[in-house]
Amino acid sequence: MTDEGEISFVNTGGNTEVTTLAAKNQLKYKFSDNLLATWKLGAVYGENNKVTTAENYFTDLKVDYLFTERLYALADAGWLQNRFVGIDERLYGGLGAGYKFLNGPAHFLVGELGVHYVADDYTDGTRKDYPAGRAYGKYTYAFTEKNKAYQSLEFLYDFKDSNNYDVNSETAVISALGGNLSLKVAYLVNYKNEPVPSTLKKTDTMMTVALVVNY
Repeated sequence: MTDEGEISFVNTGGNTEVTTLAAKNQLKYKFSDNLLATWKLGAVYGENNKVTTAENYFTDLKVDYLFTERLYALADAGWLQNRFVGIDERLYGGLGAGYKFLNGPAHFLVGELGVHYVADDYTDGTRKDYPAGRAYGKYTYAFTEKNKAYQSLEFLYDFKDSNNYDVNSETAVISALGGNLSLKVAYLVNYKNEPVPSTLKKTDTMMTVALVVNY
């Protein structure tokens, strides 16, 4: 079992323009050589003059079953809330498959394809349930065992409404500080083509500088 926690300084732009703090945790448990579970938790919260200016919470559970060293099946489910981008509550779950195109020691490239069923409750009181497709890719370059950089890209597509799609990107560099501590600098971009309500901006960005603790 491994556990990784982050405490971050956050500077956001787009629908939320505020300086605040964020926390994340990722727990991995290997049931066997073929079965791996990953549980992620995260929260962002900020206030300005005692007024809430940022609020984002999420949890995600993912289970991978490896058929070979490179090919695996996956199942995932999660919940998130981000009222500043119009989402009062999102529930989702789905199945998919992944392949490790590059598997080290310096270059790593993984791709995933899957389907989700999504239930969105929006802050304007409306609701939308829909089947969705998911495509995900992540490239990692390991300078050393504890120093690396990576780029991930995720595409989410509503099969009922072709205008309703999201694109999520993360660019990050991780540098070892010594022992179990590392410094992570990341830039995230979240694009929603059809935000609800429509008055919201389509793009949100987040710059983080995080202290990472590995157990």
